[in-house]
Amino acid sequence: MKVGEMKAGEMKAGKMKGWILYKSTAAELRPDLYEMHRFIDVAAEKGVELRVVKPDQFDLIVTRDDRKSILLDGEVVPLPDFLLPRMGAGTTYFALAVIRHLERLGVRVFNSSQSIDTVKDKLYSQQILAECGIPSPKTMFAKNPVNITLVEKYLGFPLIVKALSGSMGKGIFLSENHSNFRDLMELIHVTNPNANIILQEFIKYSRGRDIRVLVIGGRAVACMERTAPSGSFKSNFSRGGDVRKFEMTPEIEQLATETARIFNLDIAGIDLLFDGDHFKVCEANSSPGFEGIEKCCEIDVAGLIYDFVMEKVGEK
Repeated sequence: MKVGEMKAGEMKAGKMKGWILYKSTAAELRPDLYEMHRFIDVAAEKGVELRVVKPDQFDLIVTRDDRKSILLDGEVVPLPDFLLPRMGAGTTYFALAVIRHLERLGVRVFNSSQSIDTVKDKLYSQQILAECGIPSPKTMFAKNPVNITLVEKYLGFPLIVKALSGSMGKGIFLSENHSNFRDLMELIHVTNPNANIILQEFIKYSRGRDIRVLVIGGRAVACMERTAPSGSFKSNFSRGGDVRKFEMTPEIEQLATETARIFNLDIAGIDLLFDGDHFKVCEANSSPGFEGIEKCCEIDVAGLIYDFVMEKVGEK
């Protein structure tokens, strides 16, 4: 077998090889991309040979020729032992095609293409949670034009308006009343009439705060509370929210791990909303940021992810 035709899982000189699929290569990474730099630094500490690749570096050929059916920068290269997709809700159709192709060539992928595709669709993922009996906010798909009277009857105000796919608090709005909601819907209709929007009941107990639970390999490893900055209802750390370590109660652990299991997520950020003395699942993230949770919980998330990945790859 030629070197360029090495199969997935065959580690040269015993060193594990991995790729991270991201929107930039390592040379193009901005200094503020905390998680990506952590993955690169910790890979070196763990003895993992890591390469950051982006979708447009690939060419896919649908053929029975197996290994030669995928090219990186126009060349057949040794396949990695694992792939970590880190594009989350920004995963394009072509990026998914690359992930699926590598999966079928035997590369271990964390998370799978199916899991990523499922959770990036906020309506579909809410339908799955409801089917499985997981407590979550009442959700409605916004048809165009929106029947505001119907929305007010079943969801009431205030309510949350979300783009069908988004992350880091982007594409999320709070409509406080009928008039505000009508204006927002009119703006969306004028600027993007084909936009897919979902509406969710507003959980008043969770105004400006929520819980982020990090789940790796089916285990809830850390839990933090996020609080929105003054004047905002978005608590994301990436948008200036404050974070603090939060007690991992049995209910929190069960909701987070069960949600990750339902979506078949090996690595997940599960967001929970306060609902009186209990919690509701807001959403699941397939490519969770972890700067805030590493700092406030004093854990090595990148290291834990690599330990899990290396263990699973080593089982082959």
